[in-house]
Amino acid sequence: MSSTQAAMNVSGSEKPAHGSQRARALAERIEAGARELAAFAERLSDADWKTPMASGSDRRTVGVIVHHVANMYPIEVDVAKAVAGGNAVDVTWDAVAEINAKHAAETAGVTKTAAIDLLRRNSRAAAEAVRALTDEELDRAAPFGLSYGAPMTAQFVIEDHALRHSWHHLARIKKALKR
Repeated sequence: MSSTQAAMNVSGSEKPAHGSQRARALAERIEAGARELAAFAERLSDADWKTPMASGSDRRTVGVIVHHVANMYPIEVDVAKAVAGGNAVDVTWDAVAEINAKHAAETAGVTKTAAIDLLRRNSRAAAEAVRALTDEELDRAAPFGLSYGAPMTAQFVIEDHALRHSWHHLARIKKALKR
């Protein structure tokens, strides 16, 4: 599918002009995940913060992972907003791996305070951006590269990325730290 294809709306229901209850609920879930990750990270020792992740080839430290979640919110929300506007997003998993590797190299010594501050700031901004979406925008679908070009809704992109990301990495961090 090309980026010039028209967006598809998967709902025939009437939509409010600005924001929606569903958008507010999604935003609250984004904030809840960030709060859980921040609360857990605040209790980590310096040794825990510097512990490498213990899954597959991912050897980033716990601290880099917390910063990574924070760093990705603006990108994830921009992608969701693009889909909400009916625009195809051609990002690939290889591009994501490059972003992650570059981020890890640039933030290897990130402090707990800096990462948690960024997590709080960027999650709030992401939630505010999501709150502004209408149901019509949440229901709009466009080709999405990380789903192999399948037309995904903006709500799916939000749930699978900005919302899920903190929960996903919190679970991985707990596993790496055996907690």
